Amino acid sequence: MSAYVALAGCYDALTVDVDYRRRADFVEKLLRRSRRSVRTVLDLACGTGAMTALLAERGYEMIAADGSEEMLSAAREKLEALYQSPDPPETLCPERPLLLHQEMAGLDLNDTVDAAICCLDSLNYLTDIRDLRRTLERLRLFIAPGGALVFDINSAYKLKRLDGQVFLDETEDVYCVWRTEFEKRCCSYYMDIFTRQAEGGWRRDFEFHRQRAYEVEELRGELLAAGFERVRTFGDCRMSAPRPEEERIYFAAIRGK
Repeated sequence: MSAYVALAGCYDALTVDVDYRRRADFVEKLLRRSRRSVRTVLDLACGTGAMTALLAERGYEMIAADGSEEMLSAAREKLEALYQSPDPPETLCPERPLLLHQEMAGLDLNDTVDAAICCLDSLNYLTDIRDLRRTLERLRLFIAPGGALVFDINSAYKLKRLDGQVFLDETEDVYCVWRTEFEKRCCSYYMDIFTRQAEGGWRRDFEFHRQRAYEVEELRGELLAAGFERVRTFGDCRMSAPRPEEERIYFAAIRGK
């Protein structure tokens, strides 16, 4: 089964340990280093829309794109709940986020945005360097001059250490077992997902995920080649350089003229 089909319906339940608000705080801090005022933001590979919703709550006009229809459906439900809330945040952007079913390398917008984000190691899923380059080229095209690009990756250090590991995530209604294998610069994830059914039984699904291990200097070079400037790297939600054993690395860059 393709990635993020069966997983979409239980993704939020299995990632309750992800502190999205802390990550949104950090991303917003990096966005404020842009050369231009940030009002419109693209959330590329938005998943179930957690970051989209948080930034919309803070007044940003959001565009969210993802290659999975199932993940976009979950994002749509989340945003509907936010905008139909009887007591929405006073800072909530009046313009509802625009959701687009688009792969990263096929990004196509009607206009430019002030900034773009790509969170929770989504760029690692671009295992073909040509897709990475196309994605960065499309981002440069649709980010206005002086606008910011902020994203994070699973570090090469982390992905290499995952080789041969077995993990278990579970809730009362979902049981997910996944094992990993690292070979030829890529980490493969083999996931068995068991979901409790209404009639009391369990359904078993299988998903395969793969991420490429990118080195920091490699990505820096690709960003510069694509027309971005002022490329800086940070540790996991820290305004300091990543450590040698950092597992998550943030990048911030400015779209050149």
